[in-house]
Amino acid sequence: MLGLLSVFGFVLMIGGLFGLIFTNSLFSFNPLIIPVQAAAVVLMVWARITLGHRSFHAAATPTKGALITNGPYRYIRHPIYAAVCLFTCAGALAHHSLGALLVILVLIGAMARMFAEEQLLRARYPEYKAYAATTKRMVPFVF
Repeated sequence: MLGLLSVFGFVLMIGGLFGLIFTNSLFSFNPLIIPVQAAAVVLMVWARITLGHRSFHAAATPTKGALITNGPYRYIRHPIYAAVCLFTCAGALAHHSLGALLVILVLIGAMARMFAEEQLLRARYPEYKAYAATTKRMVPFVF
């Protein structure tokens, strides 16, 4: 069931991203938004490098190896989802159109995936509970 929820969230995120691209509501040329979107890309790359050789799974099933708690994972539990949400929200805020509302799909999809992933991580890694108690989901010190 968690795998299905994660795949559903993945489909929502991809659908929202493609919708934002199709409606020209994802990328911004606003000088205030560009640094925010660039920071989101840096966060995503940093998180991906920290994960190393671990592969991506649409069902968000944990891969073999230890729980990752270094790099950006030291500060937030889901830096890749945080980066995607930051990038898409910043782009959507810069566009005043109905198409920009597709960012809602990305946010709902990310939340679904985070919920499913956290349940799977709790089941696989006993230390995840303590890690989650000291690390926020997406925004350090906030959420």
